[in-house]
Amino acid sequence: MARTAFIGLGVMGFPMAGHLRAKGHEVTVWNRTREKAEAWAAKHSGAVAATPREAAAAAEIVCLMVGDDPDLRAVCYGDQGALAGLARDAVLVDHTTASADVARELAAAAAERGGHFIDAPVSGGQAGAENGALTVMCGGEPDAFARAEPVIRAYAKAVTLLGPAGSGQLTKMVNQICIAGLVQGLAEAINFAKRAGLDTDLVLATISKGAAQSWQMENRWKTMAEGRFDFGFAVDWMRKDLRIAIEEARRNGAPLPVTALVDQLYRLVQQKGGGRWDTSSLITNLTER
Repeated sequence: MARTAFIGLGVMGFPMAGHLRAKGHEVTVWNRTREKAEAWAAKHSGAVAATPREAAAAAEIVCLMVGDDPDLRAVCYGDQGALAGLARDAVLVDHTTASADVARELAAAAAERGGHFIDAPVSGGQAGAENGALTVMCGGEPDAFARAEPVIRAYAKAVTLLGPAGSGQLTKMVNQICIAGLVQGLAEAINFAKRAGLDTDLVLATISKGAAQSWQMENRWKTMAEGRFDFGFAVDWMRKDLRIAIEEARRNGAPLPVTALVDQLYRLVQQKGGGRWDTSSLITNLTER
């Protein structure tokens, strides 16, 4: 069992930290809103730190799950940041979906303090976090990964090292690029089936057994057809992820015509007040006319 810290207790971090405690790890948590940290500690019998530095100070593995590059820098740097408390040879594991640049930056900063860094964004959404069934894409040094992997497996069904620092974030960009096109295709298919007068449930149940099958189809077609979106991975977060991918593509020269289009379609969803809707709400651009 490891001494761990978990910084960031949102809809993902709260259950992820809970799985660490359930597996027997020592866990100290910190959250920007202290009340949420205290609620977590009351539920899981962990400790609450006053600052990210304090949370990291006694930990062998320090996990982060915040919002974006600026949030990462805010909790990592400064006199009270996690890096200031990082013990020598400790591993900083960042589960935030962020840029590859900030991953490389934090890897260098951790190394300067005699520590290690793994960028480890996740896929599987809130349900995956709650069920301990996330897919974790990692970048970093093999030795540091070997130490962090058993801890990460407390809330993951798959954990893979894909290369040096930044590789996990780049892989998450690939993941989101794939999802963007799939969701729009599914939205168009459901709308087409309805307008063609077909039994949508029967059609989707049938084609989900063939080559059109995907996680999005299996888990979202019913709620999309019913117009329910008050759950799941929010449009606001998806647009953040697509922005990161598009910015990286501008640097590496990879054309992303479909991804750029879907990003703008999500912007339309935001404009109608759907920023917190599930990403499957893309279908509202086709049905609300």
